[in-house]
Amino acid sequence: MKHVFRKGNDPQAPVILLLHGTGGNEQDLLPLADMVAPGASVLGVRGNVLENGMPRFFRRLAEGVFDIEDLVFRTKELSEFVDSAAEQYEFDRNNVVALGYSNGANIAASMLFHDAKALRGAILHHAMVPLRGLQLPNLNGVPVFLSSGENDPIVPAAESRELQALLEGAGAQVEAYWERNGHQLTRTEAEAAGQWFRKHFNV
Repeated sequence: MKHVFRKGNDPQAPVILLLHGTGGNEQDLLPLADMVAPGASVLGVRGNVLENGMPRFFRRLAEGVFDIEDLVFRTKELSEFVDSAAEQYEFDRNNVVALGYSNGANIAASMLFHDAKALRGAILHHAMVPLRGLQLPNLNGVPVFLSSGENDPIVPAAESRELQALLEGAGAQVEAYWERNGHQLTRTEAEAAGQWFRKHFNV
């Protein structure tokens, strides 16, 4: 997968897996990583699917309607890529925290839904429930920051609350952060994610 790896100056900090929104790329969220986790190593990844020329992490059939078969395949593909990147760049595979926005947050949530060991934690900005009817793994104690917009036209508030309930039902330690904004990623939610990150990872 197309990617960028930037080694940080804090070897104890988790490696931040950056997962962009639709139309983004592996560079897009680097400034966000600097705000949330300065000093951490960063692995920015570009999605392998194109929708009208715009990179995504998995296909969808319509707005808010995911191609579940492709989502499952791409989730595995991404996890295996992080496995190989950990070997290539010599970082601890068990010390990876995802930071995703929109489509990137959805595949990060899917990683949690499929494998308890895929991520040490996750920051999910404007995420949807990736798939339903799945028995979630034991996510006991996995910290998740979930930021949502009360007026988000793409992710209804009920969807955000359902995602929170599913993660908490699997044992994850979810902190929900709400703003009155829509689907855009705001500076204040990035700052809140940074406070959450420092609290949970002692960096």
